[in-house]
Amino acid sequence: MKKYILGWAVLTLAILIVAKLVEGIQYASLESLVVASLILSLLNLLIRPVLVMLTLPLTFLSFGLFIFVLNGLLFYFVGHLVDGIVIVSLETAVLGAFLVTIVSWILNKIVGAK
Repeated sequence: MKKYILGWAVLTLAILIVAKLVEGIQYASLESLVVASLILSLLNLLIRPVLVMLTLPLTFLSFGLFIFVLNGLLFYFVGHLVDGIVIVSLETAVLGAFLVTIVSWILNKIVGAK
């Protein structure tokens, strides 16, 4: 349980850092960031595997690059679900999701999560 809470905190911090780096990603409060990271975690756990399987041929044809689009779509969807989180476009969401992945990977290496 402690591992999941640490991972959630790392994801929240990663979204905070990316929101500071990317102009098109904005947040209203820390609470909205926490809710967004919780929803993104749940979507990645429950919905993403199904989407990956359904889009496997497209992912294969694009040499795996469509995974970035899937991650961006989920990130964009979170922006629409959570009040206080604004993601202005799908391109911004794809860039943001890519950067969240990199930043959370670095933070996980630093704190020893996962």
